[in-house]
Amino acid sequence: MSGAVGSTSPVLGTRFATTAQQHLRILKQYKRIAMVGLSANPYRPSHFVALYMKAAGYQIFPVNPREKEILGLRCYATLAEVPPPVEIVDIFREPAAVPAIVEEAIAAGAKVIWMQLGVIHEQAAARALEAGLEVVMDRCVKIEHARFFGGLSTLGLNAGVLSARKR
Repeated sequence: MSGAVGSTSPVLGTRFATTAQQHLRILKQYKRIAMVGLSANPYRPSHFVALYMKAAGYQIFPVNPREKEILGLRCYATLAEVPPPVEIVDIFREPAAVPAIVEEAIAAGAKVIWMQLGVIHEQAAARALEAGLEVVMDRCVKIEHARFFGGLSTLGLNAGVLSARKR
């Protein structure tokens, strides 16, 4: 499947594999992202992803019951507290937490479940699909965005910044 999940992803070859074209359409269509498990720690991947997506023009809604504010944005304890519409639910939690998050996302009227790299839960993905949500699993929303809208080539490298030429 050309443009699908990375060749080492366990999702490859399953009914949950998605294509680059699907990722591009989702990123063009939806601009409101509830980030479940977003960390206030600037050294955590979720923090950098939120910072990047916010700078790219997406509306970010941190969901973390332990924080009051992240990146100058109010934190919500649950998806139910996020002002509608919830479009993309980006999950930065361990796979065991995903089923409950999917149920919250369904109840909140979300359109897309996006599980970050290493977050794989096929039963929760199946539940989301049954409820009419789209599912992206084992992919990074920031990497996919940068690949399509500048910053990364299709190989995942920023070919425009690094150079072997002397200046």
